[in-house]
Amino acid sequence: MAEIQNSEAPKILTMNQGIGDQSYATNSISQSKYQSGSRPLLRSAIAALCAADLPSAIAVADLGCSSGPNALFAISEIVGVIRGCCGGEAPELTVFLNDLAENDFNSVFRGLSNKKNGGSSAMDECFVAGVPGSFYGRLFASNSLHFVHSSSSLHWLSQVPPELSEKGKGIRNKGKIFISKTSPSEVIEAYYGQFKKDFSCFLKSRSKEVVCGGRMVLTFRGRRQPDPCPDETCLLWDYLGLAFQALVHEGLIEEEELESYNTPYYEPYVEDVRREIEEEGSFKIENLEIIALAWDGVNRDGESYERSKTTQQMAKAIQAVNECMIRAHFGGDIIEPLFKRFEEIMEADTREVEHVSLVVSLLRK
Repeated sequence: MAEIQNSEAPKILTMNQGIGDQSYATNSISQSKYQSGSRPLLRSAIAALCAADLPSAIAVADLGCSSGPNALFAISEIVGVIRGCCGGEAPELTVFLNDLAENDFNSVFRGLSNKKNGGSSAMDECFVAGVPGSFYGRLFASNSLHFVHSSSSLHWLSQVPPELSEKGKGIRNKGKIFISKTSPSEVIEAYYGQFKKDFSCFLKSRSKEVVCGGRMVLTFRGRRQPDPCPDETCLLWDYLGLAFQALVHEGLIEEEELESYNTPYYEPYVEDVRREIEEEGSFKIENLEIIALAWDGVNRDGESYERSKTTQQMAKAIQAVNECMIRAHFGGDIIEPLFKRFEEIMEADTREVEHVSLVVSLLRK
């Protein structure tokens, strides 16, 4: 099986590094809440794995680990449950942390070192390695993995759909940077086609790497309705598109620059995810659930509801995951005015939508 030949998108699809005010580490609160929401299903899948006859050594992989506090949350949970289930008979554990090569792996491993130096940790006595590369292709040896986890990653595509990026003859998604209610049907079909290609490649790659009886738990943004353009999926991207249009009107960017910019992102319908898994055929769906965060889920728990506060937090969260791509296309001078306009547009609106993620637990047949 050939890997997808990616465009420039993966090289620049990197979260903001470090621990500063605009970093992903500081602004990944909603991703942390999705991880917490998926914990019961995650623990159930691990317990089922441990109920089988495990070998003396097993391997666990976290795909799209990113950086910041979330990077080690799930893997620490997985290791802790395995040790709790197996007691003194726990197998030797190798843990692989995967993301694109440009990920801030240094901060991840500093975090790991701090955990171990801070006293007893679930990660003690684990062998931990970083594995750079795209999970839309092979990353590991055949039949080498027993458990795979991925959270808040699979909604990122391997590339912008080629139909939108072909110079001079690409489909026009005028004034938008993602699917919208005003997008031509060809744009929606191109995004759906890219998702199907990528997700199929992901499943086929993991089918080679995960042993029979092994398990995967995947959490990613998705839709609970067949409409490809609900506000739950598109509203924030529409705000950002309007912010870009404002900069065009102000002469800060050229209209042609905006017309050639699209985001490599897709939120699949839950039944499309089910269909793709069943058609690929290597995995059995054990559970498929939906997590919905409140519209102000980017705020820390216990923070009071204020739209102005939420718009500020949302702007930082959107910036943390999009800035590298925007800089690569438009340059860095527009970042501050762009997200200032985003805040203004969002605060002036009154719509509130939930933010939906899918959690799927899979068993390798």
